[in-house]
Amino acid sequence: MTDSRDKIYATPQLDIAGFRFDQTVASVFPDMIKRSVPGYETIIAMTGTLAERYVQANSRCYDLGCSLGASSIAMRHHLQQPDCQIIGVDNSEAMLKQCRAVLQQDDKDNTTALAPVELICGNVQDIPISNASMAVLNFTLQFIPVEQRTQLLHNIADGLLPGGILVLSEKVAFSDPQHHELMIDLHHNFKRANGYSELEISQKRSSLEDVLIPETLEVHRQRLREAGFSSVDVWFQCFNFASLIALK
Repeated sequence: MTDSRDKIYATPQLDIAGFRFDQTVASVFPDMIKRSVPGYETIIAMTGTLAERYVQANSRCYDLGCSLGASSIAMRHHLQQPDCQIIGVDNSEAMLKQCRAVLQQDDKDNTTALAPVELICGNVQDIPISNASMAVLNFTLQFIPVEQRTQLLHNIADGLLPGGILVLSEKVAFSDPQHHELMIDLHHNFKRANGYSELEISQKRSSLEDVLIPETLEVHRQRLREAGFSSVDVWFQCFNFASLIALK
């Protein structure tokens, strides 16, 4: 499967609509996220490593906001326990259609049987979580309405087995305005270095303005503890992107 170059915001747009995970985005998503999110490949690789360590026999793994299935594939390639199932959830049928093709190719490329992945089209807030030893929210919570985030994390914590783990990766904000602006500038420099123009950076930022709502690491830590996680901390951060590990 050939990845297309992200040129969605390369030409001027008179009316910039809110960002949507539609077919246009799905067709260029691998290139988009690689050039937009610093450390993305490291986070995905570590998701697999964590699955190897924490996933329990006869349990489920949830990839919430699975997009094209990168986290699901990372987990299924590292599972050491028998009879595990991965459930991928996304509310974009366009993303899931592409994800199915990616998973089919992954099956073809491997001679050994891999854990099955069930894909569900729906909002992650509405999905029951049960018998789970691992859940992943990689750059998903930031798109959930703020008032619904606490309940979602409670649902995940309640559905995790003792010793289970949540990986939460997010674009984050900073309480210090000067530091906040510095991290935004450094992120934009990262995007420039990856070939995005000033026009693309500006128009993409406008499209995400009321769609992606970042919060501080302090808010994330507090919410995770209130949801029932006993241990919470950051394992990775680059500029204004971070990933946390929360243990049940």
